[in-house]
Amino acid sequence: MKEFGYSLSPSSRVDLDKIDKIKQERLFALEPGFRKCMACGSCSATCSAGNFTDVSLRRAIAYIQNGQDLAALSLLKHCMLCGKCLVICPRGINTRNLIMNVLKVYGEK
Repeated sequence: MKEFGYSLSPSSRVDLDKIDKIKQERLFALEPGFRKCMACGSCSATCSAGNFTDVSLRRAIAYIQNGQDLAALSLLKHCMLCGKCLVICPRGINTRNLIMNVLKVYGEK
């Protein structure tokens, strides 16, 4: 059979039953602002590190909500903690504290 250049892509389905709820609740307790995020993207738009790396707090929050902890960690590990996102956040979320707590809770072995 001839190859026509098409193939099946791997499934990107997220099984929400396998999410580690204990870590999520621990993160919510450490940083209640996590639940206030409306995913407006202001933090990602102003990010200085985002020009050079793939840092995206908005995407990392979505990954955590979907149980993709490793993907969230890989996005946030290059954050410079400069605080520009903290100043611009319309909900007043302490984004620096949020990022440090995400790295602390999900970076544990």
